[in-house]
Order: sequence, then C-alpha cells, then structure tokens
Amino acid sequence: MSRSKRSVTIMIHKEGELNSRSYRFPMWLVRLATIVGIALGVLIVLSAVLYAPIVRTAARVPGLNREVRRLTAENEQVIQLAASLEQAEARYNQLRTMLGADVVPQIQRLASDLPRAYALVASAPRSAPCYDTIPAAPRHWPLDEPGVITRGTVDAGTSDEVHAGLDIAVPNGTPIRAAGGGVVARAGEDPEYGLFAQIDHPDGYQSMYGHASRILVSVGDSVRAGQVIGLSGSTGRSTAPHLHFEILRGGRSIDPASQVTQECTDGHLLVRGG
Repeated sequence: MSRSKRSVTIMIHKEGELNSRSYRFPMWLVRLATIVGIALGVLIVLSAVLYAPIVRTAARVPGLNREVRRLTAENEQVIQLAASLEQAEARYNQLRTMLGADVVPQIQRLASDLPRAYALVASAPRSAPCYDTIPAAPRHWPLDEPGVITRGTVDAGTSDEVHAGLDIAVPNGTPIRAAGGGVVARAGEDPEYGLFAQIDHPDGYQSMYGHASRILVSVGDSVRAGQVIGLSGSTGRSTAPHLHFEILRGGRSIDPASQVTQECTDGHLLVRGG
C-alpha cells in the first residue's frame, strides 16, 4: 500500500503472476468509508445490546398470557364462591331467625352427646361489647357466630392424640376476632395449621388462630381486642371449615375455656358438654 496526500493506492499481486494490479482511491473516499464502517459497527453492537432484552421479553409473552388466563379464571371462581357464601349466609340467618329460641336447647343437647367437647350457645345480645381498649391477655371469644367445638384440648399422657386448643366448627368465611389486644408476631401459611396468625399479648400470653381462608393482618401490626384479623376456612390439615383457637402462656398451651371469661364474650355463653 502506498500513500500520498490526496489518494491511497492499493496493490494486489497474485502468486505466480508477473503483473500486479493497483487501485487508487481518493483520500476523502477512504475517510468516508472508514467513518461509515465505524458507524455500522457501532450500530450493530447497539442493535445486539438493545435487541436481546426484546427477544427475552417476547419469549416470556406466551407464559404471561397463560398466567393472565389462569388468574382470570381463579378470580371468576372467587367471585362465584363469594356469591355462594352470601347466599349461604342469608339462608343461615333466615333459618336462625325462624328457629329462634329453639336453637339453644338443640345445641345444648348436641353438646351433651360430645364427650370432652364444648358448644357455643347464643344468649341475649349485649348492648355494647366489653372489649379491652388496651393490650391485654386474651379473654374474649374469637367468633361472632355460634359454633360447635368438635375437639377440645388433649394433653400428653393420654391415649388420644395431643391437641392444643379448641376446634370450633363455623361456616366458611366467619370473621375471626382477636381475643385480646397485642402485636401480630407470626402470620402466614403452615402445613398443619394452614393460613394462621399468632398474636403476642402482655404477661407472656399468646393467642393463635388457624385454618383460616384469609388472614387480614401482617407481622408487626398492632391489633385491638375484637378486631377482625381473618376469616375462617379449612386450610392446612383440615377436613371441614372450622377455627383452631389456641392460647399459650410462656410457650405452654392452656385450655382457652379456662381463659375466656363468660362476662366478656359479646353476648355468647360458653357451655361445656358431657
């Protein structure tokens, strides 16, 4: 290659031939070609850098579409379940109104047929709930609806499986209320208790609520006595809608029936069966 002020000459010599071929290019053309080459190289690099995320995003589109369809279907199911729940609750309230005072003797007879079981019987409604306004030990009944306690506490050393707390059969979606004021220490999902929440109370007390269909509080939340913290359900190791209600002190489980006071259960009376 030879160089001059105004042009660039390129010589090509093929092996075995006597003559060579030369090509002369103006300097401005060489400079223009160099600039165009650099621009094309930069453009190619930028295209590769910018196009890669687009390719990855495009690859995710089919999966995102499937996820949207799945969530849409689940949302429709939730809407249908909510409508069914409202209808069931309306029929339940209508039936309770029709039966009136006859409900109490029927549930009391049921309680007498369940050894070591309890029945929650609705009494006359109170004019005002007696919930504590400050953090306090759990002493309030956690449900508004009457329910049947199908299983009580079972301590170690018996032939039955150990069971801490009470299993209270209530309709799915029944509001769960905090038995006392405190701070939510744990909340989430457990293989045994399903969706659950645990509240720390003063004097070393704790209350736990399991098998919920929905938890409405988060860890660190301050809750007051009587505040709705979730909805009953049948999550975890459960065969039917119910609430697992447990009270602990110093890490040891105690019978909630001995802790919940009759005077402050917002119109509900706890009666021990047979």
